[in-house]
Amino acid sequence: MWDRPLGQADATLILAHGAGAPMDSDFMQQMAQSLAARGVAVLRFEFAYMATRRLDGKKRPPNPQAQLLAQWRAVYARVRQQVAGPLAIGGKSMGGRMASLLADELGAEALVCLGYPFYAVGKPEKPRVAHLAELRTPTLIIQGERDALGNRQAVADYALSEAIRVHWLTAADHDLKPLKSSGFSHEQHMSAAADVTAAFLCKKQAFSE
Repeated sequence: MWDRPLGQADATLILAHGAGAPMDSDFMQQMAQSLAARGVAVLRFEFAYMATRRLDGKKRPPNPQAQLLAQWRAVYARVRQQVAGPLAIGGKSMGGRMASLLADELGAEALVCLGYPFYAVGKPEKPRVAHLAELRTPTLIIQGERDALGNRQAVADYALSEAIRVHWLTAADHDLKPLKSSGFSHEQHMSAAADVTAAFLCKKQAFSE
């Protein structure tokens, strides 16, 4: 599923969905359209388990990691043949984590993770960050300060690669939705996430952490 800018794209991003929602969820739809409006062409795809769920309506757990990675490789190879300019990869939650495991191998221009799952729900004592210490691909992680899968306090203790920049959204959760008391709206945070991502991909501008 493509979302393209009206004019020539400054960059292209392959964006994978999270574990529980499809590629056309409200979050994915809004982010893809917002990025396209900012000059980034976005290709969304579905992992096999989600595509099957679309056919029969039955919820399934994600495919084993090896299968998810294999599908990522296949999608990247196909899109790489179609896109001449910069090609970045990334995704929402699980989709972004799978992309992070392949970014260096694939030689992607950049990596964008929206709500990175630094650990499983309720298991902050078991972080999944070992590969992030060695990552070489320029990486942007957009994270809510109160994300249940990686809040600001927990992430501050991780040894992350110098290639990684984390952009924090005030009082936001895993879907980048803020507390009402923060004074921010979900719409504002989604727009800010698109702004930062487009700047990162198109112009490589500096952004606040």
